[in-house]
Amino acid sequence: MDTPDFTASFVVDKSPQEVFDAVVNVRGWWSETIEGATDKVGASFKYRHADLHHSTQKVTDLAPGRKVVWHVTDSRINFVEDKTEWKGTDIVFEIARKDGRTELRMTHVGLVPGLECFSDCSGGWGFYFGRSLRKLITTGKGQPDLP
Repeated sequence: MDTPDFTASFVVDKSPQEVFDAVVNVRGWWSETIEGATDKVGASFKYRHADLHHSTQKVTDLAPGRKVVWHVTDSRINFVEDKTEWKGTDIVFEIARKDGRTELRMTHVGLVPGLECFSDCSGGWGFYFGRSLRKLITTGKGQPDLP
């Protein structure tokens, strides 16, 4: 049985390398206060949103123009009972050419409807991935730290 991991995608008129460069520019679309390197395999970076969400991601795969994978090594989500719901999950960005355009697909493997944070977290990804990252790719300026 397939697990219904949170997945979203969009298509843009940019090259796969331009899309990849935007994804690894995490400060440009997720949070300007990211601590650590986001563009080297083996590097870890920390994300904080007020006192609601703190997580540490380890970059486990970088394939320029094709793929970015982060493994969540630590997580504290303070608005749910199990504060570590993200720990051990993977955030995967896949880049592919489709009909002369570039598709970016993001899957948060392990972020499933059974988790208490699913609604809020998928809504957050909807904004950061679907709006802020898309704007960074298409206009050169994202909207980090907004919601």
